[in-house]
Amino acid sequence: MAQEPNTAASITSADVARLAGVSRATVSFVLNNTQAHRVSDTTRARVLAAAQQLGYVPHAAARSLRAGRSNLVLIPASVSAVGGLVSSWLDDLHSELERHGYIAVLHAGRYADPAAGARAWAELRPAAVLALDGDRLTGAAVDVLRRAGISALLAYASQPTPAVHTFTFDHARIGEVAAEHLVERGYERIGVILPGERGLDTFAQPRLAGARAVASRSRATVTPVPMSYTRESAIGLAERWRDLDLDAVFAYNDEYASLLLHAFQAEGISVPDEVAVVGADDLVPSALERPALTTVRLDLPSSAVVADTIDALLRGTDVPQLPPTDAVLVPRQSS
Repeated sequence: MAQEPNTAASITSADVARLAGVSRATVSFVLNNTQAHRVSDTTRARVLAAAQQLGYVPHAAARSLRAGRSNLVLIPASVSAVGGLVSSWLDDLHSELERHGYIAVLHAGRYADPAAGARAWAELRPAAVLALDGDRLTGAAVDVLRRAGISALLAYASQPTPAVHTFTFDHARIGEVAAEHLVERGYERIGVILPGERGLDTFAQPRLAGARAVASRSRATVTPVPMSYTRESAIGLAERWRDLDLDAVFAYNDEYASLLLHAFQAEGISVPDEVAVVGADDLVPSALERPALTTVRLDLPSSAVVADTIDALLRGTDVPQLPPTDAVLVPRQSS
C-alpha cells in the first residue's frame, strides 16, 4: 500500500475565524492592525489567541494585494560591504522599522547593470527601497522601481538623485579627512588600502580619490595598496611593507586598520614611529588597540530618523528634517 505523503493542510484565516468565532474580515482587521476598523479589545485578544494556538502566519503576498503594497523595506547592499558600523546601524534600523510595522530585508545581490538590479528588487514588490550605494541608482533603475509601484525610494549618495529621497554623503570626504590629518602631521608617502573583497570598490575608490585630492595640494603622494580582509593578506603586506617605502596608511576602515596594525606589530614595524595608521568608522575596539587607533567617525543620520523618514514618505506626511552627514577625525596614538 502506497504511503500517504507527509503533508499538512495550511492553516488559513478561515480556520482562525472559526476558532475565534468571528468573521474572516475581523481576523484580517486584527492581524493587519487595520486602524480604520474598530475591534474591541476582547475580540482582538480572542483572534490573537486563536492565531497563536493554530500557529497561523499571515500570507505576506496576499496581504500586499489587499493593502495595495507590501510592508517590506528592501535594502540593497553587498554582504561584504556591510562592515561593523553598518551592521550595527542596520540592526537598529530593523528595530525602528518594526516599530512602524515594516520588515527590513537585506538584498545581497550585485548587478553590473543598475537597471537589472532594480528589476530584481522590483520583483519583490517592496513598499520602499533604501539603497546604501545610491550613486549607482541610474535614471533607468529609478524608472523601473517607480513603474513597479514602489512609492518610497531612498538612497545614500554623494549627489541628490532625481525622484529619490537622498541622504547626501560623499565617501571621498572620508579619504580627505584621513589624508588631511596625515599631511598635517608631516607624513608624505601615504598608502591607501584597497580591499580585495567583492562589492567594496564602490566605497574604496571614492575614499582613494579623496586622499589623492588632498595629496595633490601638498608634497604628499598617495599609493593604492591592495589587501584582503584576511590574516594571511595582512601578514603578507606587513612583510613587504618596508619595500613599499611608505610612512603612513589609510586602511579603508577600522577593521582593516586593526588587522594591519597587528600584522605590523608581529613584523616588528613600530606604529606610529615607522608608519602611521588611520582607519574609519570609530568602532568601539579601535580605542582599545595598542596604540589606540586614529579613525574617522561617520556622523550618519540615526536609524530612528531614517525609519521615520521612510514611514513619512509611505504615509504621505511631512518628512522629518535630516541632520547633515559628515566625516569627523578622531585622533589617537596610531598617528
